[in-house]
Amino acid sequence: MKLSLMKKLSLGFLLAVLGSIILTSLISNYAVGKEFQKYLVDEHKVKIDNIITIVEDLYNEQNSFTNINESELQRYAEMQELYIEIKDSVNNTVYSSGSAHLYHKSMMQNMMGSNMHNFSGMNTGEYTENKYTLLSNNKKDIGTITVGYFGTSYLSSGSVTFINTLNNSFIIAAFIALIFGFIISIIISRQLSKPLLIITKTANEMRAGNLESRAFIKTNTKELDELSNSINYLAESLSKQDMLRKRLTSDMAHELRTPLTTLKTYVEAFIDGIWEPTTERLEVFYEEIQRLTKLVDNLRNLAKLEQVDLNLNKSNINLSNELEKILDTFKPLYIKKDYNLVCNISPDVKATMDKDKLKQIVNNLLLNAYNHLNPNGAVEVTLKKEKQNIIIKVIDNGIGIPEKDLPYIFERFYRSDLSRTKNTGGSGIGLTITKSFVEAHGGKIYVQSKLDEGTTFTIEFPNILSS
Repeated sequence: MKLSLMKKLSLGFLLAVLGSIILTSLISNYAVGKEFQKYLVDEHKVKIDNIITIVEDLYNEQNSFTNINESELQRYAEMQELYIEIKDSVNNTVYSSGSAHLYHKSMMQNMMGSNMHNFSGMNTGEYTENKYTLLSNNKKDIGTITVGYFGTSYLSSGSVTFINTLNNSFIIAAFIALIFGFIISIIISRQLSKPLLIITKTANEMRAGNLESRAFIKTNTKELDELSNSINYLAESLSKQDMLRKRLTSDMAHELRTPLTTLKTYVEAFIDGIWEPTTERLEVFYEEIQRLTKLVDNLRNLAKLEQVDLNLNKSNINLSNELEKILDTFKPLYIKKDYNLVCNISPDVKATMDKDKLKQIVNNLLLNAYNHLNPNGAVEVTLKKEKQNIIIKVIDNGIGIPEKDLPYIFERFYRSDLSRTKNTGGSGIGLTITKSFVEAHGGKIYVQSKLDEGTTFTIEFPNILSS
């Protein structure tokens, strides 16, 4: 049977508290009992030494024990709950306290024996007598004294009360600790389980297709806060991916529909005899087929994006020279449209890169800028070293990118609505490939853009040259 996290935490906390209480009680009971017994034994020894000293002091060299104060000894015996018997050197009984005053203690010991019998090994039910030698001036043997008591003489009624109070205190403390532990376990388990339930609910809603669901929790637990942020980030990412997927479907349908519609129209015209298959019209056929081929090639390139870092063929190159060669191939294209292509390249910048991938990166950025320029537009390409990086910038004064589209322009097949109105024919994969190639070299690519003002792409490569 599966238990909820709250029940498991509460049960585990209570078991830990209960186990701690039991262990603490046993250890404390043993330690306190042992030390208390030692204390009582010492007290008992003091009582015996006191009575012996008193009796020895009563001895007189001339009168022996004839002047003994029996009433004083009797009060001492009753007060200390002892049987006292004194004999002289010839074994004649000088004094006996009798045992009547011990009956009360014996009955009390019997009633409490069941509770006290096992406390630190004390046995309270047996009568014990001990005989001691009396000395005069610590030298002469003047007789003996017998001291008797029930059980351990040091276990007086006050001692029994103390021990009972101690045990009761352990029981009360254990009961209070269990209640306190139960309350704390409920509070802690709720603090942990409630956020998890919210996160679980959010995850289940996401699984059911509600990608707008979010886990909003208030907690001071670092791990739960990070988990909540992670599930919200996942939901946000999935929501964006879902939006891009829907947009991809729409874009691909648009891209495929246009050439297919053109081809269908031309074929129907040929079949109906409206048009003759002239060279010009067949060239239109060829252009539309080329457009479809390009779309298929771009789709095929998607599978290669995850492995671009494995296909790099790096070598030491003069980046300045390579960039100038690429720009020279684009100048006729720009001149044809009366666009201005400006170069601002620092000389003799060297790096370790894949020459072909570098060419594709720059080609994609220059074509992207070319397709979004206004009449008499301009593009500037810069190259410079900056601290530990090599910086390449492609700056245009074209139509710009809407702010809402900036976070997504490197996503696969993403195209802004504005770019579609330009009818550029882009597939929305060029910038995705560019970003992948840049990151495969350990670099980063950024974009800044303002609508109707232009766009700047910035590439940072680490300034590394292999030996």
